[in-house]
Amino acid sequence: MSSLGSLPAPLPAPPPLPAAPLARLLGPVRAVGRAMLRLATATGAIVAFVRDVAVAAKEVGTWRPHVAAQCRFLGVDSLPIGIGIAIFTGIVLALLASYSFTNAVPVYFVGTLVEKTLTLELAPVLTGLALAGRVGANIAAELGTMRVTEQVDALETLAYDPLAYLVVPRIIAGVLMFPLVVGVAMITGMAAGWLASLGLLDMSNDDFVRGLRLFFGTFDIRYGLVKAASFGAAVTLLGSMAGLATRGGAQGVGQAATRAVVQGAVAILVLDAFWAVTWLLGRTR
Repeated sequence: MSSLGSLPAPLPAPPPLPAAPLARLLGPVRAVGRAMLRLATATGAIVAFVRDVAVAAKEVGTWRPHVAAQCRFLGVDSLPIGIGIAIFTGIVLALLASYSFTNAVPVYFVGTLVEKTLTLELAPVLTGLALAGRVGANIAAELGTMRVTEQVDALETLAYDPLAYLVVPRIIAGVLMFPLVVGVAMITGMAAGWLASLGLLDMSNDDFVRGLRLFFGTFDIRYGLVKAASFGAAVTLLGSMAGLATRGGAQGVGQAATRAVVQGAVAILVLDAFWAVTWLLGRTR
């Protein structure tokens, strides 16, 4: 029998990667996965809460008596905040426009910049962010206190739907009153910019009004007010959700208020970008 010779020895298996480098490689992947899971969970919770609120809105007799009080608190009591923000914003915009346009474009464009910037962006966003702190934190703290003291459970015992009794009137008031506060802020800001232009920049009244009317369109007002209504819905919805999810004592209430403010501010910025992309982008006069 002929000899076939000796076969070559198999190559040795590569040594396994050390545990520490492998963990370092997988760490970022796991972190991204956990973040995506948290985002999906939070989105699902918000969608479910919106669905439950929409169902509760059918109980008109439960929430209708409380809308007027919430409108007064969310809207009328918030007017000083909107007016104060608008005054200083209008003055600063006029001064910045004058500085930016020096020897470059006609001075009457100061009125154009003040009008466009206030109505399209700054009045809705700055007022919305301020109200996210006042309204969102208050709603979360109020409902959170009711949750930890079992007042929400008492409503259920009395056959009241807590969403219809507590949440729906706040959301309706937010949708109705945020545009009111923003509209007053628009008017106040333009008036402040006008006074600053006359008193600090030595502009004539005709120059400012000419710039104000040059590119003015009713779309500017509609765009700002629709954004404000969406901000009001988001702030009140997230504040209510944070409040009803409160657990623990005073610490839990404080955490709920903080969470409502942060989430409300983020929602305002996201909605601001959403409206710019879906409604403002590509629009021509």
